[in-house]
Amino acid sequence: MVRSKTTKAKSASRKSTGSSRTASRTASRSKTAASAPRRRAAPGISRIDQEATRTHGYFVRLGYERTSQGTWRPRHRAFFGDASYGGKTKALRAAKEWLAEVTDD
Repeated sequence: MVRSKTTKAKSASRKSTGSSRTASRTASRSKTAASAPRRRAAPGISRIDQEATRTHGYFVRLGYERTSQGTWRPRHRAFFGDASYGGKTKALRAAKEWLAEVTDD
């Protein structure tokens, strides 16, 4: 059976001590995390980028309630479009301000 170079390297890393394995895992994770950082706006705020309908902005939902038909829907909801608020950052800022205002009640 012929092994590839990567298989040999993996076998060698398994035989090594635990501390070096942990270091190699941490190094590989940091490379992927650096290439694609993910930000969370805030709980209740979702980003919508839908090219087909040209919809770009933040959708805020808070406090779910049961309707008369028995389904659940958000009690408070609002959409903050990038075009309406002058860009992504301003739309997110407006969404956070609105969320803070609604939660203070």
